[in-house]
Amino acid sequence: MSGARGRLQAVLFDMDGVLADSEPFIIAAATAMFAERHGAAVEAEEFLPFVGTGEDRFLGGVAEKRGIGLDLPSDKERTYAIYGELIRGKLAELPGAAAFVRECRERGLKTALATSADRPKMEANLRELGLGEDAFDAVVNGLDVARKKPFPDIYLEAARRLGADPGRCLVVEDALSGVAAAKAAGCACLGITGSFDAAALRGAGADWTAPDLARADRAILG
Repeated sequence: MSGARGRLQAVLFDMDGVLADSEPFIIAAATAMFAERHGAAVEAEEFLPFVGTGEDRFLGGVAEKRGIGLDLPSDKERTYAIYGELIRGKLAELPGAAAFVRECRERGLKTALATSADRPKMEANLRELGLGEDAFDAVVNGLDVARKKPFPDIYLEAARRLGADPGRCLVVEDALSGVAAAKAAGCACLGITGSFDAAALRGAGADWTAPDLARADRAILG
């Protein structure tokens, strides 16, 4: 983050798969919703192409492939209700996540949470993690932008709210769609190898990869 790009100004964090190990829970919740409301036995791997794209596409993409007609607002609300029950007392912070957020601020960097999830899911996750929205200088959720990842809108909006140059922002992502969004926004990107391996994340454009934020190279913070 030196040279032509200039000194790093801000770090923009995805939430699911970066701060919290939430993806198994939302897959379980969505699977339960499809069984309950549509009588469909959906497999976990069917959701993988839609990880990181927001729940409209996460549910809708699977439904399209299955030929299922969703009542999206209602089905999504039911999925969130199941999800909230599943994570209670069980949602784990991924190693080093909160400490990394704090370290960024201690280094004088601005921080933003930029999640494709809708606000109800975002609030449930933060509550379980013991992180308030005040842990970040800005918070953007999937309801704040019209186009979800892989479009760059959410990261451009996060940078705008921070008053930061996107070219001097680092995005932390775990999903291929999120990496694509970060690069389309002109940001550098650290890929977390939870949902996808390092080769896949680098293939999508990640500049660096790490197993989790505890083991991320601090040199990328400048």
